[in-house]
Amino acid sequence: MTTPTARTALKTFDSARFVRVCWSIYALLATSYILVFFHRIAPAVVSADLMRDFGATGAALGSLAAMYYYLYTVMQIPAGVLADTVGARLSVTLGNGVSGIGSILFGLADTFWEAALGRALVGLGVSVVFVGLMKSNTLWFRDRDYGFISGLTLLLGNVGALLAAGPLAGVLTIWSWRTVFVALGVLALALAALSWIGVRNTPEDAGFPSIREMEGKARHEGRQQHWWHDLMGVLVTPRVWPGFWINLGMAGSMLAFLGLWAIPFLRDVHGLERSAASLYTSIALAGFALGSLFCGWISDRLGRRKPPLVIGTLLYGLAWLGIVYAHWTPGVPGMAWFALMGFSCGSFILTYAGAKEVMVPALSGMAIALVNTGVFLGAAIFQPLFGWIMDLSWNGAMANGVRVYGFADYRAGFFLTLGGVALAIVASTFLHETRCRNITLGD
Repeated sequence: MTTPTARTALKTFDSARFVRVCWSIYALLATSYILVFFHRIAPAVVSADLMRDFGATGAALGSLAAMYYYLYTVMQIPAGVLADTVGARLSVTLGNGVSGIGSILFGLADTFWEAALGRALVGLGVSVVFVGLMKSNTLWFRDRDYGFISGLTLLLGNVGALLAAGPLAGVLTIWSWRTVFVALGVLALALAALSWIGVRNTPEDAGFPSIREMEGKARHEGRQQHWWHDLMGVLVTPRVWPGFWINLGMAGSMLAFLGLWAIPFLRDVHGLERSAASLYTSIALAGFALGSLFCGWISDRLGRRKPPLVIGTLLYGLAWLGIVYAHWTPGVPGMAWFALMGFSCGSFILTYAGAKEVMVPALSGMAIALVNTGVFLGAAIFQPLFGWIMDLSWNGAMANGVRVYGFADYRAGFFLTLGGVALAIVASTFLHETRCRNITLGD
């Protein structure tokens, strides 16, 4: 039942103002998330420039790109704690500020280690944005719309990934990669200021009743104990963990590939120039964005989480078998495999709904953070290990100061990816079906 205070708030409730405030907050946080995805994918496009400027090997380049993922991975659980304690407003403001400084340092770096520090600061800063955004979504949108909103969030985030593919390749014909990253740093600092001014953690903070009170239900209970005990409660909940392993094997392997090794693969094996190769990554990322939106929407409509996710992991495995073994040629066949890889991987978005629906709402940030850790731990493992495996069989070929790998080298690395695919397929069968509702509330 609603409280007297809630009934008073409902009587004075301005629905039009609520919609404006809700979507303006979402727009600010989603814009920050666009930058998160840009930084995630951009090293693939500037990989040759980084190798040339810093004299990097494949393993070193993989480690430089993965600095983002190392810090991002380590920070996911703290990001969840921050989201559940101080809220999205403060955590995203600080995150944008740190990532802005890191991007500027990366663009101005004279040495490999300065670049690595800048990349690490970017990863540290952006690590809190997604979890803060998803926590905000749990408080500003209805449960029955969460799958769709999650898909829309990934769709918008992938705008950043798309900008980091073809458009970035075009920009690099005019400006240097250093100028681009300095400009991105300035933009992130501006978003930090806007986030502090415009974001509110909950509807109540903006003078509205909670979403549940708007629906005639009692508001969620807040946290009842120290965050450390809450975190331990999330970590020992078995139903949260399948999403972690799905994300490690599926989303982690795809981001590692598209974020670094896809363009070198298309260049070395299929003879494509950077701008042409970036079209394939753009297609995969567009498929990823559309797949996230579609899977979130169809899951909400079906009232099921598990079937769309299991089907998605199986299609992802099919896509990788095609890329590795189908002997395709550049053009429509290759683009089709990349599109299927991205679209099917979009089903991973359901792991976040699955995680928040098996925990009490007050701990949704920590649950989301745990499954999100799998994505970036996977990418952090796959990116450098993929490069290390290729270095083992590299024949010493160079072109303009950049290592050139053969198809056999890449195929050796792809065995690692196929292992991730198998892990995701098995883990998807263990996801607990929530029927698109929080199973702890008994509504």
